[in-house]
Amino acid sequence: MTGRSRLLGVLLVFAPGLGLAWPAAAQDVDVGALKGTLKKIKDTGTITLGYRESSLPFSYLNKRNQPIGYSIDLCREIVEAAATELDGMDIKVALAPVTSADRLDKVKSGVVDLECGSTTSNLQRQKEVAFSPIFFVAGTKLMVPKTSTVQSYRDLAGKTVVVTVGTTNEAALRTLSDKQKLGIAIVTARDHAQSLATLVAGKADAFATDDVLLYGFIATEPTARDMKVVGDYLSYDPYGLPFRRDDPAFAALIDRSFARMAAERRLEELYNKWFLHRLPTGETVNLPMSPQLAEIFRVLGAPE
Repeated sequence: MTGRSRLLGVLLVFAPGLGLAWPAAAQDVDVGALKGTLKKIKDTGTITLGYRESSLPFSYLNKRNQPIGYSIDLCREIVEAAATELDGMDIKVALAPVTSADRLDKVKSGVVDLECGSTTSNLQRQKEVAFSPIFFVAGTKLMVPKTSTVQSYRDLAGKTVVVTVGTTNEAALRTLSDKQKLGIAIVTARDHAQSLATLVAGKADAFATDDVLLYGFIATEPTARDMKVVGDYLSYDPYGLPFRRDDPAFAALIDRSFARMAAERRLEELYNKWFLHRLPTGETVNLPMSPQLAEIFRVLGAPE
């Protein structure tokens, strides 16, 4: 059994904890009894989406500094569902930047209602926020210069690795270094773009983050063209869209939205748009859907 196959088994067994939802039936909403996020939207006419500036192709800025990406599109689908559920009201979408360090705090505090980025859903984070069903599965790998002799984490002993602060990649690397007694010097950067800049400037020997983000940089950033992705997976990271806990009505709406998108093949359509087709900014990631993610979408209701 491959590592990815084992991962799928784990995801399916622990589906409730990871936000892997079964299709939910539509239900009528008593607008007068609204609570939580839906009430906030109804009262203000606005929903605030949190976005990342350099998490291509999930959430990043185009040449006009407008947030675009796979996660942004998923969030907009949820906004449309909320508008329908609230008797067709016109919902204004406000956009607020978040970083890996402050994204969960901004969700909890109400600065953003739904975070549209590349955030791993795990048990520790589920104690702070709730998550949508899984929409991508990534894993931590290493980016190094093409001339580097580093081929895996085993070659990192005594070397410097940059990570983006507040990520699961940072936690995975620290745990690995301690367990293997590698003595890795770990430096942190505010966001993924700064982590890449640290590597390019020669201030680190490697950059550790989700593999899909590394491939995205290589496809889009001229400074990353001389880089390569190496090593085994240091962690597996299922992505979900974070929103506030203890909000069953909004959670149910999000679950229904994912079930609808799965049944209509909209999830597949959006995946292909951002991972297989040419991006609005001109690049192509060219990353086919993994069997694991395809199975997750089938569990959500996608046709065979």
